Amino acid sequence: MINVTSIAAEKISELLSDEGKPSAGLRVFVQGGGCSGFQYGLMIEEGEPTADVDRIVESNGVRLFVDPISVRYLKGAEVDFVDNLSGGGFTIKNPNAKSTCGCGSSFSV
Repeated sequence: MINVTSIAAEKISELLSDEGKPSAGLRVFVQGGGCSGFQYGLMIEEGEPTADVDRIVESNGVRLFVDPISVRYLKGAEVDFVDNLSGGGFTIKNPNAKSTCGCGSSFSV
C-alpha cells in the first residue's frame, strides 16, 4: 500500500523518540488544497487509531495510519526523506498523481 524508505523510517523513529512517543506512528493523509487540488499531510499519531476505520500499515518498522478517503489516493506511494541545500524534509512519491506543483506538496489526479 504505502512504503517508507529506510532513511525516512530512521527520521520518523528519531522524531517519535524525541517526542517521547516511540510506540506512536505517523498519520499520512490527503486533503483538498494546494495549487494543484490536493495536498499531502503528515503528523504524529499519538493515540491508537480505530482499526475498523483507519488502515494501519507497517513499513521498515514504522507504523503508518491512513484514513479511508486518503487510501485511494495513496496506493503505491512512497514516503521518503531528502536532505539538500534548501533543507531537509519528508516527500511523498505518488504514482497516482497526474501532475504536481513546483513545490512538490500538492498534486492532481
